[in-house]
Amino acid sequence: MSLRVIGGKWKPIILFNLDKSTKRFGQLDATIPGISRKVLTTQLNELVHDQLVVRTAFAETPPRVEYSLTDKGRELIPIFREIAQWGKYLLEE
Repeated sequence: MSLRVIGGKWKPIILFNLDKSTKRFGQLDATIPGISRKVLTTQLNELVHDQLVVRTAFAETPPRVEYSLTDKGRELIPIFREIAQWGKYLLEE
């Protein structure tokens, strides 16, 4: 179950990019090289569905949408950091 929610190439990267601040779609697109806009949209929608990310739409012209981590999403950040540390440890051997 957990790998379905956070597995794959892009979801951890998206979540990690939302760790420090709320971001708009274009900001995420610019900070994640190699991801297509279609894949970013799909991954964000899945993260919203799984309640790891909140999507806030503002009634403005032009329309503005922002993405931020939920409390559940924030709980994953220390886990990702530990996995990154473990990966560095493996490379040192």
